[in-house]
Amino acid sequence: MHRAHTAFSLALSPMAHRNFATWLLKSGTSQKLAKATAAAAVRTYNSAAAEPFANGSTATYVEEMYNAWLRDPASVHTSWDAYFRSNTYTSPPNLAPVQANTLPLTAFNLGGGAVAGAAPDSKTIDDHLAVQAIIRSYQIRGHNIAHLDPLEINSPELPGNSSTKTIYANFSFEPSEQDMERQFKLPSTTFIGGDEASLPLKEILNRLENVYCNKIGVEFMFINSLEQCNWIRKRFETPGVLNFSPEEKRLILARLTRATGFEAFLAKKYSSEKRFGLEGCEIMIPALKEIIDVSTELGVESVIMGMPHRGRLNTLANVCRKPLNQIFTQFAGLEAADDGSGDVKYHLGTYIERLNRVTNKNIRLAVVANPSHLEAVDPVVQGKTRAEQFYRGDQEGKKVMSILIHGDAAFCGQGVVYETMHLSDLPDYTTHGTIHVVANNQIGFTTDPRFSRSSPYCTDVARVVNAPIFHVNADDPEAVMHVCKVAAEWRATFHKDCVIDLVGYRRNGHNEIDEPMFTQPLMYQKIRKHKNCLDLYADKLIAEGTVTGEEVKSVAAKYENICEEAFALAKTETHVKYKDWLDSPWSGFFEGKDPLKVAPTGVKEETLIHIGNRFSMPPPNAAEFVIHKGLMRVLAARKNMVDEKVTDWALGEAMAFGSLLKEGIHVRLSGQDVERGTFSHRHHVLHHQLVDKATYNSLQHMYPDQAPYSVSNSSLSEYAVLGFEHGYSMTNPNALVLWEAQFGDFSNTAQSIIDQFISSGQSKWVRQSGLVMLLPHGMEGMGPEHSSCRVERFLQMSSDDPDYFPPESDEFAVRQLHDINWIVANCTTPANLFHILRRQIALPFRKPLILCTPKSLLRHPEAKSPFSEMSEGSEFQRIIPDNGPAGQNPGSVKKVVFCSGRVYYDLTKMRAEKQLESDVAILRVEQISPFPFDLVKEQANLYKNAELVWAQEEHKNQGSWTYVQPRFLTALNHSRDVSQSDEPMSFSKTTTNTTTTTTDHTNNESASETESKPWLSRMFASNKSDGSTDGGPATGDFNAAKHFDLKNVRHDFNRPAGNAAAPGARISKTGRKISYTGRAASASTATGSKAQHIRELNALLNDAIST
Repeated sequence: MHRAHTAFSLALSPMAHRNFATWLLKSGTSQKLAKATAAAAVRTYNSAAAEPFANGSTATYVEEMYNAWLRDPASVHTSWDAYFRSNTYTSPPNLAPVQANTLPLTAFNLGGGAVAGAAPDSKTIDDHLAVQAIIRSYQIRGHNIAHLDPLEINSPELPGNSSTKTIYANFSFEPSEQDMERQFKLPSTTFIGGDEASLPLKEILNRLENVYCNKIGVEFMFINSLEQCNWIRKRFETPGVLNFSPEEKRLILARLTRATGFEAFLAKKYSSEKRFGLEGCEIMIPALKEIIDVSTELGVESVIMGMPHRGRLNTLANVCRKPLNQIFTQFAGLEAADDGSGDVKYHLGTYIERLNRVTNKNIRLAVVANPSHLEAVDPVVQGKTRAEQFYRGDQEGKKVMSILIHGDAAFCGQGVVYETMHLSDLPDYTTHGTIHVVANNQIGFTTDPRFSRSSPYCTDVARVVNAPIFHVNADDPEAVMHVCKVAAEWRATFHKDCVIDLVGYRRNGHNEIDEPMFTQPLMYQKIRKHKNCLDLYADKLIAEGTVTGEEVKSVAAKYENICEEAFALAKTETHVKYKDWLDSPWSGFFEGKDPLKVAPTGVKEETLIHIGNRFSMPPPNAAEFVIHKGLMRVLAARKNMVDEKVTDWALGEAMAFGSLLKEGIHVRLSGQDVERGTFSHRHHVLHHQLVDKATYNSLQHMYPDQAPYSVSNSSLSEYAVLGFEHGYSMTNPNALVLWEAQFGDFSNTAQSIIDQFISSGQSKWVRQSGLVMLLPHGMEGMGPEHSSCRVERFLQMSSDDPDYFPPESDEFAVRQLHDINWIVANCTTPANLFHILRRQIALPFRKPLILCTPKSLLRHPEAKSPFSEMSEGSEFQRIIPDNGPAGQNPGSVKKVVFCSGRVYYDLTKMRAEKQLESDVAILRVEQISPFPFDLVKEQANLYKNAELVWAQEEHKNQGSWTYVQPRFLTALNHSRDVSQSDEPMSFSKTTTNTTTTTTDHTNNESASETESKPWLSRMFASNKSDGSTDGGPATGDFNAAKHFDLKNVRHDFNRPAGNAAAPGARISKTGRKISYTGRAASASTATGSKAQHIRELNALLNDAIST
């Protein structure tokens, strides 16, 4: 305030608003300007200087004297002083246009008198500036005292938020009754006047309080764009923006009736079921529909939503219009008609294409399935949205948008929200604006806000990306609708995020059978006395005459009848169908395909040469593109390899990408530093050394009609970025989507995405994904954190049975892939990398691929592959046999070492040093899961007299050992004793040995009686005195593995039908076993000592390569 007043009083300083003088002229103030000095405070300018043609010496001299007198009356002769004080002088006319922020002196004519001699007093100036500051203060701080809480029990912990007087208490401005009637000119930063340029102070304050301190609280003044701030001001301050027509009010009422009626119907029919209802925040359903309506009108054709469990069923029913009978069937506990484990009803997603009746336009709505991990779905939705925008060519996000619904405690408590927010403006991750809707219950499970966050609002995380935040009382439907309309228009105008904070309450506990009075007694006493939003709004409309009480009852009864009809229809269902809840259908992908036929992965040698040459070239026709000298050597080395028809890891990867791009397959590689590669091996993006942002990507210019290639350095996030890429991979099966960790162990910060989405997504939600995770892995003395990708965790989650050898056939490998939940591999050659990446697209289905990638092998001279291993007729090798002297004379081999990954090269080096090439065979297990039972059995039979050893560089309790050990024993024809309690209902007994599979059908009364019992009863059935169970073999006897007939009944190739094998001793038919060689068990992944690492490695190698 002091600075503003000082600036106003200085003779040569510009005034803040040039219209201030106009206001002074129109005001009723009769005080004259005592001195004209203040007039020059606006800005003094010389008319003669502005108008060169009017520069006569007399006129110029007179005006110079006049300007000097304005600055200091004592500086001129007393005659000039008397003349200028006589009010008879008028400055020469100025024909030049008035410049910005300037006013001629003649503008100051208060009370109709001439301009001379008077100036506004300091109080007038202070009062006017104070009013402007008050307006700004309302815009900044009005939300602090807005009536947002329907229960009126919670308010942000902010100083001075109890009264509107605190808004202007700090401006030394205490308006009297007379001041309240004074007219004040409105600045250009407010729209409360509408068409009026000035308002009485009383009216100014009333309008500001109604806009900013009523049922809407707007946080936006932190946004660093004047255009955006003014846009928001105009949407909220313009008089009449909250006026709704009777038709609009009736629509709001009808939608609110449906939302409330749905929850009431479920409460009546399924009173003891968890459903995580929306009671207390039912307005969220009309809010979402309003957002969709406005967005559809503005051109959006597809909306992708992510949300937690609360309100999901209501959203599916009343926003997506999911058939109600399908929702009610989920409460019946029926068996599934299709494969998968399924999920609870309030986690399921859907995909609906329907007509929007309000806008009369078609709209696609998808709700992405979500686990109980709140907010985990956020980046998945963003990735799916980005992918849909990409495939539609929607580069500005005008046709596809995302809506994320949050809970208040999760929005501020879950770090993935912050990570996802920071993707919003990144070029390769932006979805061009997301509307975030917070269903603010003002409680998290049983925790009060004061214990669950440190910030005033749960939405403060959005401030970091300049997203405006619209707080609104959920008991005021019209205020909510206006906020939703503004949010949709904001997103369409600026393509940036915004947040709607629906401040409501939770009428029940965390779920419907929870008792909230245990922890929030006072809050729930108030809730139980509080009318719901529908009743409050209906009363309001009845009171104003918009509807009648009979109309309100009629709308509610009509919807209840709809629910009753759907409920009756649901009772006729005998099974649930998981496919009805698919959120990402792949239309036409599976139709007409042989589900067990894999397309060839080898390509013509000419293709490899073409891609290799392009990948090793600088930009064509761009001699001025300056490339780093080190990269010129890299390109030259690549060219030499192409000429020699060999490839290293980086070139093999590029050839896989390039060949897929040639075939029209979009490839997207994402992660931290992937453009260059963590280990400086990839270099897909070349940077001009002299011009900023000038880059060249050769894989984008392989063929004129190729598919797009995207390689994107991500933010330093694993959780959000991996979730994003998973969502991207869900959208279109004809794309290779890869995420690379900077180091493999960093993937554990994305464990929720791995566990809840990638590993189990198909089983829970019938949703396939071909996402590839590239995880740098290898114990190379870099310490505990940069060594292991924790492959044991991925293997532990693999869904194949360790005790079951599937039936052998020509389709063994693809059947395994079809029925596994994901693929885990640790390749040792560029050729195998090439094939396994191409196989992701060649498969007639999609499975995630967890790929352990090397570090030192990237430049290892022996880790190269000839083009012949990638050309037509070649394929991925699940096990790479020993092709040396040992493999040529297997009968004389004394030891067979199975291994996986880079340790193979250490083992071969040690074997050569010990000259044991003929005595020790080294085999590489490239695909660890699903386990290659058939090839292990084949190789074991080849080396009949040899000792079998598994060697790994990881510690014994880590790496692949715990996964492969029982599967090796199964492959070597070991079998667990299977008790009768494990007998499945009506199946064939199958005996599997090293050469044949025979089937013996058994059908006896005792067995049938046992099989008809539930599995739990059979598990605890009493044993006979001889130690055997009824109808089963004696403990210790060899018992064949069991499975259903593959063609008719069984759907899982990798596990026996029925239950998992009961614990029992392994019985060997061959007497062969496999032993472990490697590091001892440890709590850490690796030692931090380089010397200790070398000692451990040498001990491992010496132990493995010995006879």
